[in-house]
Amino acid sequence: MASRSLEVFSAGIAVAGNNISNASTPGYIREELVLQPSSPYAAGGLVFGTGAEAVGIQQQIDQFLEHRIHQASSDSSRAETVEDIYKQLELQLQELGEDDLSTSLSTFLAAIQDVVNQPELPELKQLAIARGEELATGISGLRGRIDELRRAQSNGIDLLVTEANRLIDVVVSTNPQIAKLEASGLLQSDAGGLRAQRYDALNRLSEIIPVNYIERSDGSIDLFSGSNYLVLKGSYQHLESTAYVDRGVQVQSVTLSRTQSGVALTGGELGGIVEGRDTLLGGFVDQLDTWSAELIQQFNQLHSSGEGTSGFSSVMSEHTVLDPTVSLNDSATGLTFVPQHGSFDLKVTSTLTGLTSTTTIQVDLDGLGAPGSDTTLNSLRDAITAASSEVTASIDTQGRLQITAAANYEIRFSSDSSGVLAALGINTFFTGTDSSSIGVSDTVRNDPSLFATGQGGGPSDNRNIIALAGFLDNPSDGLGGSTLDDFYEQLITQVTVDSSTATTVANGFESFRQSLLNQRQQFSGVSLDEEAVKVLEFQRSFQSAARLISTIDELFDVLLSM
Repeated sequence: MASRSLEVFSAGIAVAGNNISNASTPGYIREELVLQPSSPYAAGGLVFGTGAEAVGIQQQIDQFLEHRIHQASSDSSRAETVEDIYKQLELQLQELGEDDLSTSLSTFLAAIQDVVNQPELPELKQLAIARGEELATGISGLRGRIDELRRAQSNGIDLLVTEANRLIDVVVSTNPQIAKLEASGLLQSDAGGLRAQRYDALNRLSEIIPVNYIERSDGSIDLFSGSNYLVLKGSYQHLESTAYVDRGVQVQSVTLSRTQSGVALTGGELGGIVEGRDTLLGGFVDQLDTWSAELIQQFNQLHSSGEGTSGFSSVMSEHTVLDPTVSLNDSATGLTFVPQHGSFDLKVTSTLTGLTSTTTIQVDLDGLGAPGSDTTLNSLRDAITAASSEVTASIDTQGRLQITAAANYEIRFSSDSSGVLAALGINTFFTGTDSSSIGVSDTVRNDPSLFATGQGGGPSDNRNIIALAGFLDNPSDGLGGSTLDDFYEQLITQVTVDSSTATTVANGFESFRQSLLNQRQQFSGVSLDEEAVKVLEFQRSFQSAARLISTIDELFDVLLSM
């Protein structure tokens, strides 16, 4: 009994010493020596105890608390990642700086207003065109920066997938080692170091993706993410990233290597990145594209119905029509901006006499009449050619409409109620169809006299530029009835509000996670004071056991000497 006591107390000192040496080791879980009374024996009418025996060395861990921490870590990591992406988006918007879109838009409108006041001055037209280029560059630049943010998030996905697979491998490799060291559950001791490695891997993995685990009787665990397994008995699967294009940017989706199922994205950094990349940044890109498309269409519709101080000798449409035989409001044309039933005026002016002939070109898109009677690109070409002997229209191999005047004649356009000129990109100011492609027409940029400031009344005619100056205040069906100005302001305001909300949510999740970690530290962490007390207790117990052996030895000596 006494010798066994020495072994027990020696083991207790060793366990306490191990705890003390690992007090600062990240992820270490405190261990305790588990004791139980030894089997007693009977002698005569008495039953004597035989002391205590060590039955195991076990980690002090609350499994229920661990599961809660893993869930909290997933939630906190996801919220923190989303918050960070919001901050990056706000930084790219630069709405408090001098290069933000609001400033560029105001500067463009101010330049247009100067032309309203003095439409006859070419230098003011050139300045307005330059300000339009700055606005277009600002829009496309913002889109480019957001696209770059989305690419960066996708690169982050590849790094997280690599790290997650390494952590899964840690679980796979430690499972059989733990089972072997613990004799498949027959021993009451924990493989402390190996279990600590596995818990550490699970803690970090829970920050990347949502995880849950079930421990088997042999000490190994089955690991799950959502409804999919990551480690199941002897089988396991890794995460895989697959590239695809979304909104013009190459991004990655994440699946599981064996089941090919999508990875659970309800939490973790991976879920936060995907939400930030696709919903937050992708949603902003969609809104920016909607706003940019409306800006292009509204400004171009007004511009295409006006006239500059000179006309075109030849003009080519910017946008191509995929099928020139279908009606122009059919999706098969591939046009982003869809024309409607209406008409426009084609003016042909002699540069020698100044005489102008005007022909109204009907754009029949009401869907009435015989099948095939609606206007197609082919029929529009024919109508323009038939309107004047001094004008020829043709369609090139790419599906673009070209209108050419005879020598000593110029072409002008006005009163387009159909929007077909803006849809095709004829007599327009802006080019492109969204935030990534917006620009200013080379035709207008190279010849400011084609800037449509008037409606045929000479150099001082400012009737069309007045309409252009107010385009931001026109309600748009494409924007849900909002004006361009209001829509952009709401977009920026919503980003600011959502960013603030994301910060609040992230702080809340992190506070909850920290409270759980504090509970874990109290339950599983090492207190140097407590371990020092245990060492003293085991030391004194060891001394007492040694004294007991010494006393028994003396008694035997007395007996032997009798």
